[in-house]
Amino acid sequence: MENLIIGYDGKRAVANNTGLGNYSRYVIDTLSIGFPRNTYRLYSPVIRDNTRLAPLLARGNVELVGPSTAFGRSFGSLWRTATVARQLSGDDISVYHGLSNELPLNIARASFPAVVTIHDLIYRRVPEDYKPLDRVLYDFKYSRSARNATRVIAISRRTRDDLVEDYQIDPARIDVIHQGCDPRFGLPVSYEDRQRVRETYHLPRRYFISVGTVRRRKNQMLAVRALERISLPMVIVGDRRSDYAREVAGFIASHRLSDRVFWLDNVPFADLPALYAMADFSSYTSRYEGFGLPVIESLSAGTPVIAATGSCLEEAGGPGAVYVAPDDVDAFADYAARLSDDVIFRDKCVSRGRQYIKRFSADEFARLTMATYRKAIIEKYL
Repeated sequence: MENLIIGYDGKRAVANNTGLGNYSRYVIDTLSIGFPRNTYRLYSPVIRDNTRLAPLLARGNVELVGPSTAFGRSFGSLWRTATVARQLSGDDISVYHGLSNELPLNIARASFPAVVTIHDLIYRRVPEDYKPLDRVLYDFKYSRSARNATRVIAISRRTRDDLVEDYQIDPARIDVIHQGCDPRFGLPVSYEDRQRVRETYHLPRRYFISVGTVRRRKNQMLAVRALERISLPMVIVGDRRSDYAREVAGFIASHRLSDRVFWLDNVPFADLPALYAMADFSSYTSRYEGFGLPVIESLSAGTPVIAATGSCLEEAGGPGAVYVAPDDVDAFADYAARLSDDVIFRDKCVSRGRQYIKRFSADEFARLTMATYRKAIIEKYL
């Protein structure tokens, strides 16, 4: 199958610079390079500049499309969830891909096949992190999308198993396709770049790092509680606006750890590879994840990881990470000491991690995703 016209839910690619936005742009980036003869058309209720999307739109096979009617332009959210299907049919797309857990509500009646990526069902596993109304909406939209899709992409085996258990989705309709990370994390970081980043954030010579949204599920408190037994200072990359962030900050202050914690907010994406690369190790002890991209980013940068058991982080990190229970402060401190002081142990983790994450390459991601599109096209017209 060549010269396909592939439509995408482009909202997140345009509007989000983290999380689902990164995934959306990664899909377009890898496929438009790997299969250049196809047309990749992003349908977004809002058209605006995004510096991270602009290089993709500069390619001849990637297009950004807005609502074709005055109604759609006035009611973008309704267009995205319902009337976009009519526009897609008129554009003769070969397959439509909902990149962020959802499809138009009427997609089952469309003349074309549809694929949806489900990232996680965390709102069911850690409900306290979500408002009750949000949980109801997610349950409705995501379960309906998974049932109405021709095929489903799950970003991990854990998410696939959750879909089967919670929504009774036929596992034969689900393809597990792990996401890779931005290739910049795997590139060598120059001495000049390291110095620039170190000076910009006034960082110590040695530290360990935690990257991610600061919320209760992410469990940054485990590493903070272990600081009294760890010789290294800690760098937290994440915002301070949540109640949980204030709780973490309160613990740091009350235990006189403020001079050992460097909390960085609004860090440009371009600085993250250097921040990872200079760290002795990274900490990602989330209680539940759909996959755990920061684990892949860290291993790509050559930095081993302490991760938590209980969801899918072992799937992301393999032998390049070490694993502790989410509340085991002693185990965290013990592994921190080994990764800081035992050069042979650390180097083994780095080597194993880099070997393991080769399976998350951009080429493999593009190949598997295109295979899902082809299966969806065949199944739709059988």
